[in-house]
Amino acid sequence: MDFYYLPGGSGCRTVIMTAKALGVELNKKLLNTMAGEQLTPEFIKINPQHTIPTLVDNGFAIWESRAIATYLVEKYGKDDSLYPKDPQQRAVVNQRLYFDLSSLYDAFAKYYYPIFRTGKPGDAEAWKKVETSFEFLNTFLEGQTYVAGSQLTVADIAILSTVSTFDIAEFDLKKYPNVAKWYANAQKVTPGWEENWEGLQQLKKMIEDMKAKAKEN
Repeated sequence: MDFYYLPGGSGCRTVIMTAKALGVELNKKLLNTMAGEQLTPEFIKINPQHTIPTLVDNGFAIWESRAIATYLVEKYGKDDSLYPKDPQQRAVVNQRLYFDLSSLYDAFAKYYYPIFRTGKPGDAEAWKKVETSFEFLNTFLEGQTYVAGSQLTVADIAILSTVSTFDIAEFDLKKYPNVAKWYANAQKVTPGWEENWEGLQQLKKMIEDMKAKAKEN
């Protein structure tokens, strides 16, 4: 199956780790969004929203990382451990996935994305959203090894992708001991962590280059 991606993208790394956990091989196709490769007629035909990551599985196209991750588990998982079929267990996994999308990663975007344009992070309100999101995550992890239940799920993988993105931005996790403990364990137990970290190093270099360019301007 074809996987359109950039190594540094948080959502792309979520899918890569999920596929690794499932033993699914991805035919990775780099898409240079800075060069506008996502805007070609060929790619827009696959994904009208022209976003990455995008997966094409035997002619079936799906995008948005969390949708891709759950699709892969439901189609290729040997069991339902990564995305439980039990309605209540699945509801908790879904809640954490939506929390990651609407709160945790959104907080990252609002505070750190301005660096790409101006070389400086977001304002105090954006920083408060970061702190609030981590406070919630710290609460979710009270007495828990995993973010949604008693075993690794796609929610852990998605949130690991996000928290590791904060990590390379030098966010201090020590203020959130439950998150820090979970993060240390998640690195050890999540298949594909090494590739996730390699992608983060590329993202880190890109951020540093953009900071330097913004200062020049």
